This record gives sequence, C-alpha cells and structure tokens, in this order.
Amino acid sequence: MCGIIGYTGRNKAVPYLIRGLEHLEYRGYDSSGIAVSENGEIITVKTSGRIKELKNKLSGIELRAKCGIGHTRWATHGEPDDINSHPHSSMSGLFTIVHNGIIENYLPLKKELISEGFTFKSSTDTEVIANLLEKYYEGDVLSAVKKCRNILEGSYAICILCKDFPDVIFGTRKGSPLLCGKDRQGSFFSSDIPALIPYTENIFTLGENETAVIEKEKICFYDSEGKKAEKTSEKIELPRQSAEKGDFPHFMLKEIFEQPRVLKETLDSLISGEELFPELSELKKSFFALQKICFVGCGSAYHAGLAAGILTQKLGNITCIAETASEFRYGNIPLDSKTLCIFISQSGETADTLAALLKAKEKKAKTLSVINVPESSIARESDSVIYTKAGPEIAVATTKAYTAQLISLYLFALCFAHERWQIKRSERDLLLRELRTLPEKVRKIIGQKDKAELFSTLFDGKNEGWFIGRGNDFAAAMEGSLKMKEISYINTGAYPAGELKHGTISLLDKGTPVVTLCCEERLFPKTFANIKEVKARGAKVLILAKESFAPSLTDEENVFLLPDTADEFACLLQAVALQLISYYTAEKRGCDIDKPKNLAKSVTVE
Repeated sequence: MCGIIGYTGRNKAVPYLIRGLEHLEYRGYDSSGIAVSENGEIITVKTSGRIKELKNKLSGIELRAKCGIGHTRWATHGEPDDINSHPHSSMSGLFTIVHNGIIENYLPLKKELISEGFTFKSSTDTEVIANLLEKYYEGDVLSAVKKCRNILEGSYAICILCKDFPDVIFGTRKGSPLLCGKDRQGSFFSSDIPALIPYTENIFTLGENETAVIEKEKICFYDSEGKKAEKTSEKIELPRQSAEKGDFPHFMLKEIFEQPRVLKETLDSLISGEELFPELSELKKSFFALQKICFVGCGSAYHAGLAAGILTQKLGNITCIAETASEFRYGNIPLDSKTLCIFISQSGETADTLAALLKAKEKKAKTLSVINVPESSIARESDSVIYTKAGPEIAVATTKAYTAQLISLYLFALCFAHERWQIKRSERDLLLRELRTLPEKVRKIIGQKDKAELFSTLFDGKNEGWFIGRGNDFAAAMEGSLKMKEISYINTGAYPAGELKHGTISLLDKGTPVVTLCCEERLFPKTFANIKEVKARGAKVLILAKESFAPSLTDEENVFLLPDTADEFACLLQAVALQLISYYTAEKRGCDIDKPKNLAKSVTVE
C-alpha cells in the first residue's frame, strides 16, 4: 500500500525522488521520507504528513547525491509520526531501507535481535529488516538479502542502500509489487507504473523472491537462489499525461470523464470479429462442465462481482456466488474442478484477493482474473486473465477501473451463456449491440454533471444517508454508498429496498437523504412503493431511473433520469451518475477527494 521510489544516475537524486513520490502518493500519504548516499554517508530526511511537508523540510537542505530511495506511507505498524516514517536504518547506519508490506513474524525477530545487542528507534516492522541485513552482512549484500528472505514471513517490497556501495540500490520482493526501469539519465525502482511513466517506456517486473541491483548504467537481476538471471522488459503502452491531472481540479473528476474512452477500448480489446474473448479458448471448453461460479473481490471490485453474478446466473443458468475476498479466503465455500472462481482487482496485487486465489487453486477450482495491470501477481497466478484498459487510476476512490471491470464481466456473461447454449446467437448479439452503446450513454451522463452537482445538495449538512434498490439496483446501491463514504465521509448505508420494513426503517429520521435506484422494469412498482414508505417518514429522496420511467415519476421532486438500456446493464450507468454526485458532495464539504483519510489505493497487506 505504501509507495516506493529509487533512483541512481547522472543527476541529483532528490528531484527524481520527490516527483516519484508525488506520482505514488495515492498508495499512502500519512508520512514520507527520502534517504540519499552522499560523501560516504546515508542522509535521511523524513516527516509525518503529505509530500508537501517533506518538500518544505528539504527546502533548506542542499543535497547533491545522485543515488537515493524514497517512501510515502500508509501506516500499519506504529503511528504515522516522524520516527516511524520511512526510510529506516540499521543500528550502525550501514543499511537504510524503504519497505511496502507487513512482516508477520517481526516481534519474535525483534526480541531475538535485541537479545543480541541490536537497538531500535521505531515501532515499525521495517526496522527489523534493516537490522537483520546488518546482522547477516559479511561484505555481500545479495547474500544478506537471501538470508533475510529465508526467515521473513509476510509480504514485502524492499529497496536498500548500503554505505559500502554508495551508487547502488538493491531491491527484492515477496507478495508486494516492485518494478524497475532505465533511461539515459539513470535507473529506477518503483512500486507502481505511474512513477516510471515520465522516464521510460520499458519496465521490468520483479518476480517472487527475485532481486534487482540498479546502477547508473545497468540493471542486474538475480533469482531466488542468488544466481544471475535474464529478464525481458515490457513496454508501457500509456501516454505520459495519463499520470497527470491536466486541467481537472482532481484526478477523480478526470478519471470519471475518461470512462467513455476506457469502456470502448476495453470492449474493443476483448472482441475479435464475431468472437468474444478469443484468448479464453481453453477456459471455454470447460463451460459445460461447470456447476458454480464464484466472483471474488474487495470493495468496488466485490460490487462489480455482485452485479456480474446476477447477470451471469440469469443468462447462464448457473449458480453464482459473490463474496468479499477477505471472507472467501477464510470461509468454507465448497470448491472443486467444476467451480470457476473469478478474481477481480484493479492492481492485481490486492493481498486478500491473491490469498483467495491461491486457496481456490489448492482446491483445484478453475481461476480467471479481471485485472488492470499486466504481469501483476494475481494475473501470473491465474489460469486465465481478462485485462481491462483503464490505464493508471490515481484517485483512491475507483471510477474508471470499476466500470471497466463491470463491462468486461458483462461481456463475459454474454460469452458464457452463449457458449453454454443458454442463449441463442441472436440474443447474444442483441445484448452485445446494447453493450456497445454504453460508452456513449456514459458520455451523456457526464454531460449532466451540472444536474449531479445540483442533486448533491441533498447531502448538505448531513452526516448520514441511505442508498436503496432491488436486484441489480441493489448492487448499484452498494457501490454508490461506498463512493459517498470514501470521499465525503458521510456515513451511508446500502439496503435492499424490500428489507427496510424488516428492521432498518427504524433508523430513518426526518430529513435523511435516501438515494433510490430503480432501473429494473419488473421491480419498479415494488421499489416505487418503498419510495413512498420512506417519504412518509420524512426522508429526502433522490430517484435514479431510466428515461422511459419518467411518466411514472412526474410527481417526484428529485429525479435523475438516465439513458435507457437493458435492465442488466443499468448498474453501470447508475454508477457513473453516483460517482458525480459523490464527487460534488465531497467537493462542497472541502474533503481531500483524491486522497481520503485512512485510505490507500492498492491494498497489498491483509
């Protein structure tokens, strides 16, 4: 979840480190710091707070070093204060490191090191790694790294400075991502692509337990046994401005506006002529034998799975289960070779989702992942992969990555049902044509941003609210409620509309905002009755409905009409409208929209 950057090269390191941290701040932003090799010493500057606090602290310090590492933190062990901020050094200062992940056995290791005379300054698990490196170091950093890896339990991506090698950075990983790249000015480490986009089009992805050593002119790779290895770079097919805000006030708004293009490009990439998902030819052979599909994800990815499961079960005539990854991995859902588990993750590094995937593989279930980042851990571990085309998503609250997941899963449902002979080719093509209209319909919703801003006034002065719906609309309510909670800090709940009278309605107070999703035609009369129930108790209601429902809503005060689409696909259009409403609500409340408190983008720890 933390952001890591490293640079060694021809120029001063500090500007590269700061710019890299700014590109990675979405991964954690409660403290930050850098360490550089200068005149035979390692100089560390770190502070609690955002990157701007670090820049202020560095403003009066002249550092000419051309090699250094940086870190922006999402705290796990120890409060986010100056002492616990990264980088951390070993007792003598021989090693200084930055770390993303969690060392699960750090306490017994720390006790053992203390008994051997090592001292500690912080309450982090990271300082244990630095002291272990010093303990095992006998002049060979790679050997010390290997010995540390053999006893560390948990996940980590680590960049290391050693006084004995002033222009070199060592990096290794297990369970957390670490990339490296090179341009004419030097070599880089990073925990994510956005920090590398300004400098290189080619990146190297470290595998599990691999080590990279970067120098000004070269990068060397070593396998888990410490033997030199060859590695092929991958080209970043992203424009450099994709990691920049441009003229938008926030990344979130920029990413909302990018959705029409992202959805079209994602669809185009998954269709070849008349064939859907040509790359899944082997998986398709198993469709007839499957008896169950499990959709697994965290947060918004789980909501995408919830909506996809409803559609896949309806069209494909198969039992579908949607489960949060954190529950799936510890639950007892029966899994076997007749189960397909679909794992959904923007980063492909989500710790709970990766652990759930490994559990499914142990049970011999077939695995398919829906991922936005090629060569990520979940993608590498899956039998089959669907790649979305969302590009870098910088705002912590997902928008375009979520809708790209959703449209990919909708397409999968059509493919699955047709290949399984549950729908005719003509039915598939009819739904496919409708699916292809969604990018333009999303563009129309974005064109109503002024209306979304107006409806956000429903939450003025409020600290709680409800989102309700039935069927697909409930899946949309779940995502809308999460988006509002994430960025505006309003305590919203999502409830099945038909369940209100079974207890939840007792929480309703006069003036409580209730956002009602009603785009399913067969359920509209039922949901409309629920609208009357909450209004009778003083609720302030906003209705999101399809344009064709307008004649039935003429007496309603707050109605956001969305373009007509198949009931099965309305969840995606509702999501975009709710993204805008949440955005403008948070903006009026003065919230930090791109970096909500206590959150980080890529959750790589359990």
